[in-house]
Amino acid sequence: MRAASRSIAVALTAALLAPALPLLGAGPLLAQGSATGSQPPAAPAPASPPADSPGVPAAPTKPSRPPLLAEPGDPANVDDVVLPAKPALVLSGSSDWDSGLKSLKEAFGRIEKELGRLGIEPRGRPIVLYTQTTDDNFRFEAMIPVAEAPANPPADLAKDMRFGTTPAGRAWRFVHKGPYDDVDNTYETITTYLEAKDIVAKDAFIEEFATDPVDGADADLEVNIFVQPR
Repeated sequence: MRAASRSIAVALTAALLAPALPLLGAGPLLAQGSATGSQPPAAPAPASPPADSPGVPAAPTKPSRPPLLAEPGDPANVDDVVLPAKPALVLSGSSDWDSGLKSLKEAFGRIEKELGRLGIEPRGRPIVLYTQTTDDNFRFEAMIPVAEAPANPPADLAKDMRFGTTPAGRAWRFVHKGPYDDVDNTYETITTYLEAKDIVAKDAFIEEFATDPVDGADADLEVNIFVQPR
């Protein structure tokens, strides 16, 4: 899966934080007119029609971004699962470990931007497939699932991007909850489990961000880590 002498110390993020919703505040309602006058109270404003009335369009619903598996994982357990193949826009890249967080942020950001340009809605959580790791650097495929890939990919698609599918087939799911700075502890648990079960795993491993991390110290981060057999 990775070099035993290398500790993965890079905080991998989706880097695609949903924009913060504006805070809607309502100030006190001020009565108009003289405090001592005898003006009759103003007529109440006509009630607004319900949102589902014919003349009022319903608020648009944003497509969900579900994880690869509908059933959530448990950090205390290891799940033997089957990953579905989902269409995705994939970006291939490489980075040294020290610049890993920055590289992955840029990769996810570029994928999001390209999907927006093509008018394609993302339909899944950000995923990283590590295809090669050394003590100094790593190669990866960053991807974001979509509902359907175009039948004819645009000719001007970036050279390092392509439409493909997410990793599919049997896998063991491990769940990391807590700061990504501590994810190495989870990988030590994974290594111990694989050795105890005599599982020979692929050199590539998969991380799916179930939540959008703020940074490497984000205590609310949840990452699904998938290991597939050879």
